[in-house]
Amino acid sequence: MNISHVVWDWNGTLLNDNEVVLAAVNSVFVDFGGAAVSWAEWQAAYTRPMHVSYEAILGRTLDETEWARVDKLYHERYDALLATCGLAADAPDALRAVAESGRTQSLLSMWFHDRLTPTVEAFGLTPHFRRVDGLVATIGGGSKAESLQAHLEAQQLDPATVVLIGDVVDDADAATAAGAHCVLVTTGAMPRAALEATGHPVASTLAEALALLDRPLAH
Repeated sequence: MNISHVVWDWNGTLLNDNEVVLAAVNSVFVDFGGAAVSWAEWQAAYTRPMHVSYEAILGRTLDETEWARVDKLYHERYDALLATCGLAADAPDALRAVAESGRTQSLLSMWFHDRLTPTVEAFGLTPHFRRVDGLVATIGGGSKAESLQAHLEAQQLDPATVVLIGDVVDDADAATAAGAHCVLVTTGAMPRAALEATGHPVASTLAEALALLDRPLAH
């Protein structure tokens, strides 16, 4: 299988932000009169569209106004704690390994573009990527599928030669919709069983994910 380009996910994949994510979601639950949850409980509830995850834990539906409030509360708390985040332990080595393999790479996140780009720059990672795309909408929580298709088209990439490396089922769904490959890592918001159920390869680390690229990958 000839993989010539890697599209990286950011949150939970290259960025180790699990503790900050949990603090941010719990700030929402407490504000809405609920109880704080554990990381395992959040992983079990996590899905896209994101409002479904919150509704499952709160035990009720959220209207559009409430969802906008949830999204605002989450990102305010997340941004306040962002400086405490670090990269995944093997992220620098993984990015260098892709470059040394002769493959190109880019970054696609469903985090807000105007927050993503300076954060990537602050970590000194911008030179690794031929393109960095984040969310341009004002409210997040949707699927990655359309964003991935636009990301590939902007780079004139053949999806059959692309692999998306991410940490949630939505990454797998987006890759499938775009006709690209996908490798999922267990470093982020979803448990291994949920990732394995997609039928895509699952790795424990970024290094292990890259090692799979020279093997046949399912679409």
